[in-house]
Order: sequence, then C-alpha cells, then structure tokens
Amino acid sequence: MSFKRSRGRKFFKDSEKAFKYIEKLYNNNISYLREKFLAFVDGENVSSEHISAYYPYLQITTKTEPSVDRRHSYGFVSVPGTYRITLTRPDIFDFYYKTQMSLLLENHKDIKLEVGISNTPIPLHFALGDDFHLEANLNEKQLKMLPQLFDLPDLSAMDDKIANGTFHDACNYDGVMPLALFTAPRVDLSLQRLKHYTGSSAEHVQNFILYTNYQFYIDEFIRYGHELMSFTDNPKLKKQRQHYTTFVEPGNYITYNANLDIKTGKLVEGKPMDRIPQMPAYHLKRADGSGITMINIGVGPSNAKNITDHVAVLRPHAWMMLGHCAGLRNSQSLGDYVLAHGYIREDGVLDKDLPLTVPLPALSEIQLSLEAAMCQVTGMDDYEFKRIMRTGTVATINDRNWELRDQEELFKHFSQSRAIALDMESATIAANGFRFRVPYGTLLCVSDKPLHGELKLPGMADDFYRARVDQHLKIGLIAMENLRKLGVERLHSRKLRSFSEVAFQ
Repeated sequence: MSFKRSRGRKFFKDSEKAFKYIEKLYNNNISYLREKFLAFVDGENVSSEHISAYYPYLQITTKTEPSVDRRHSYGFVSVPGTYRITLTRPDIFDFYYKTQMSLLLENHKDIKLEVGISNTPIPLHFALGDDFHLEANLNEKQLKMLPQLFDLPDLSAMDDKIANGTFHDACNYDGVMPLALFTAPRVDLSLQRLKHYTGSSAEHVQNFILYTNYQFYIDEFIRYGHELMSFTDNPKLKKQRQHYTTFVEPGNYITYNANLDIKTGKLVEGKPMDRIPQMPAYHLKRADGSGITMINIGVGPSNAKNITDHVAVLRPHAWMMLGHCAGLRNSQSLGDYVLAHGYIREDGVLDKDLPLTVPLPALSEIQLSLEAAMCQVTGMDDYEFKRIMRTGTVATINDRNWELRDQEELFKHFSQSRAIALDMESATIAANGFRFRVPYGTLLCVSDKPLHGELKLPGMADDFYRARVDQHLKIGLIAMENLRKLGVERLHSRKLRSFSEVAFQ
C-alpha cells in the first residue's frame, strides 16, 4: 500500500460518520508504518528520509455556554474556546469515542466535530500491535538505524499533566485546551504495559474493575467464571448466566458461554499461559463491555499505582479494592469487614502527582452499593451487619513490616488518626481513582491484628482465607452489579471533576 500523508481535515455533525473517518485515518497511518517497517526488516532501502505517520485528532470550537443538565459531570466544556485531543485504537475505543462525540454534539449546538491528521507522530512500537516484538526481528545494524528512520516512543508526549491539572503551566497547548485526560501516545503506552503486566489484551478489560492483593480471591473468581460459562438446563439459572459472554484468562485464553449460541462452534480458544504474569487479569465479559475484570495486583503501593496508571486510560466506570488488612481496634475480630470512608496516605508513590493536602472523599454511590451487597450476602440488615463491619479510615503504608517499629509510637500514631485498619494498596488505588476521575471504593477483611498480638501465620492464614474469601468476593461482585444498574450518568461523580475539566468522561 502506498500512503501519502495528508491533513485530511473534515467536519461532521454526526458522531458515527466522524468515527468512521477517525478509523480510516488511523488505519491508513498504521498500515503505512507497518508496510515501511516490514520492508525495512526484509533489508530493503525503504527511504533516505525519516518515515512518519500521525495520529488522527478531534477538535471542537464553541462560542457559547453549554446547554446541559448540570447534574452531569462530563460530555461538555464549561468555557467557550477550542478543544482538541489525539486519538488511537478505534478498535478498542469505538463505543467510547462515539458516546463522547455524541454528548458534545448534544450539549453544544453550535459545534461541528473537526477530524484530521495531527502533528503527533505514531511511535513505531505502538503501530505494530500487542504481539509484535520489534527488536526480535532486527539485526544489530538495523537496530542502530531504527531511530534515524522511524519515530520511537517519546516520554515528553506521555505525561499526566492533563489529569493532574497542571497543563496550564505547560505552554497551554498553544491556546487549545484538551478534550480528554490522555493523549494518544499516553494511551498506547498503557495498552502495551497492560498486556505486559496482566497477560491479556486491553480489549478484554471490562468497565468494572476489582483489585485484590491475594491469589485466593483470584482462585474463587476463576471458579465462578467457569461456573457461569458452563451449560445448565435450568431456565432461571440459564437466563442469569446468559448475561455474560466469555471468561478470559491470561494469554487471552477464552472460555465461551455454553448457554449462548456460539458462532465459532467451539467452547474454548487459545491456551493458558505457561507462566503467570506479574499482575494477572481475568475478565468476566458482557457484550457491551460492562462486565467485571479482576486483577491480582500483588502487595505494595508501587504495584497499585502501576496498574491503576494504565487501567485508567480505558476509562472504567468504577474500581474497588477487595483485600486483607490489619485491624487496629480491640473491638475488631478476624474476619470482620472494613468499609473505607477515608484514607491516610503514607504510601508515598503519588505525593508528586497529588498533594497530601488533597482529601479523598467517600463516594456515596460506591458506599451504598457495598452496603447493599453486604446486606444481601450476609442476610443481615443495615444495622445488624455493623456487628461484623466497621466504617472508618484506612491507613496505607509502604512498609510491610511496619509492626516491628516501636509499639508506643505506633499506638500513638494510629490512635490520633482514628484509623481502624492498615494495608499497603487501598489509599493508592483511591488516590489514583480521584486523580483519574474513576469512582473508587474499598472493602477490606481483617486478617490479623499485630498490635494486639494476633499475627498472620501460614497455617491460620490459609484456614481463615478459605472461610472468608467466598463471601467477600460475592459482596464485591454484587456491588459491581448494583453500580452497573445505577447507570453511568449517576455513577460518575462531580466530586472528581476539577475547575477546568475535560469534556470526555
């Protein structure tokens, strides 16, 4: 295919037509890069000049205030002006792009959707797909020539200034304001990283995300996922199972729902990975993407920041932490639940992106959903279940062996803060949810009480986990179902939007 770069600017009053043009521009540019690179791999003298292809962009200009329901938190710009964003992977973001563009047209009657070719080059690594290992196909001479011929990833185009609200200090985008939190290169980087860390393609990630720090939860989620995919002749049960289409495991190993008409004629596709990735992800998929993804993020705030930095570009509707914690109160028992309504951030990993002076508000939609799910699973009413659940502040730290510090210092510190539980991930996940405008929540289970002599030891831990994991996971799954039924417009809170906010959710 021969491709000659052109600005190709067009205007639309229809989001479907605008999307098809975005798709065409992106695919043409990607195909051009791939063609040139494959010729380069084959040893051809592809060009004496630098080879570049460019992301498509979307831009609007409005001169009036938006006509919008002020209860909504996105889908409009608050101030007249020109707004622009670069776009990528229409195969993944098709529904998302169409929805956001439709809202802009609905809320700003004076605009047209301007689509064209941007000045932002597509890095070669992002053009070749998830499964292409660029360096593996090149000899030493070609590797040295690569930066001279092609655009490689440029970190200066992938920062989080927009999400952090500091883009005003960065040239103000030549007077043009951003439409979305993430530029196309930033999105592409995260899509690549997600595949690396989770073992499955980003296209499988669903809109509702559960994070955990223990494999026990993943084992139960796998069992549940396979159960939903298995055939049943019970009409009521079959109808329930048909809400989900597939269950995807690391390696893009897909199990199809035997209760649906499967066009492929097979119940499984692919094979499990020989080696589990660092943060394996499992996806219980619905046809509209509103299913549930569960990720074992491991232990520690660095992992928590890492995975949420990348999941955020997929614009999920909610994420929650389900894991274990240390109980800090005498009145707590092993197995009790902790519903976080506040956080102490002593993890340190986000201090430069989100100052410690910024409070992380509890989101009523998430809190009520978790409480309702807890009542349903435990069979207790909203007062009775307080016997096994405390609502309060969770402290997140970066030292796994915190209990080895001076005991008097620890008692004083946590007593003054009123914290009721301690872990290593929850505040990080909440802080990144706040930063990236993703509704967040935390429901933990007390697995030890080091300050009161009840330590987490291997034998007791295994018995405890097996007894509690099933119930805890059910609460999380039902809470996510409650949020899905609530609806996107009500779920995305205005609490998470900044003064000068982007239009895209």
